Amino acid sequence: MTNTKTTTVIDARIDAYIIRSADFARPILEHIRKLVHKAWPGVEETIKWGMPFFQNNGSILCNMAAFKAHCAFGLWNASLLKDPEGILQLKEKNAMGHLDRITSKKDLPSDKIMIAYIREAAELNEKGIKKTKPKAAPKKEPPIPAALTTALKKNKKALAAFEAFSPSHRREYIEWIAEAKTEATREKRIATAMEWLTEGKSLRWKYQKK
Repeated sequence: MTNTKTTTVIDARIDAYIIRSADFARPILEHIRKLVHKAWPGVEETIKWGMPFFQNNGSILCNMAAFKAHCAFGLWNASLLKDPEGILQLKEKNAMGHLDRITSKKDLPSDKIMIAYIREAAELNEKGIKKTKPKAAPKKEPPIPAALTTALKKNKKALAAFEAFSPSHRREYIEWIAEAKTEATREKRIATAMEWLTEGKSLRWKYQKK
């Protein structure tokens, strides 16, 4: 995909960020910044989470940062890149970013390789291709407090309603009763739970839209 945007979008906050950085970091940050603009003319600069970021097509392209003893560079969609040079550190260990700790320009891949990787990442953004977040594993239902189990066995209607509820609604009752700090509080909550369950109500029925 050919990039048709050529207008350079500079953010003065990144200039200030580089100036504030340690002496060793400035040439690194300036060089990375130059390569990003060379790889994708028209890339937009901004500051997010206190660090310099670059965007194209409304999506984050990459970012850089300076720390006390090293710099870091990250490609937002690094996990989707082909990585023919095998340079990407996808599991962060010693530093943020995907090129490990950068203490001088010598630690960076060649300009040709950097530009190729940045360009590939930019093209993914142009096509609207983004990394997908792994689906969170469903929460396991916590064990039912013995006192609640006993009460449910004595009230078939409440038991039927409890078993018919979604896992999240059952969890609300379980956690509410399990969190009781005293026996008196627990008994009071169980009594309330039995009343509401008999009526087919969830724990937070008062706040549900009618």
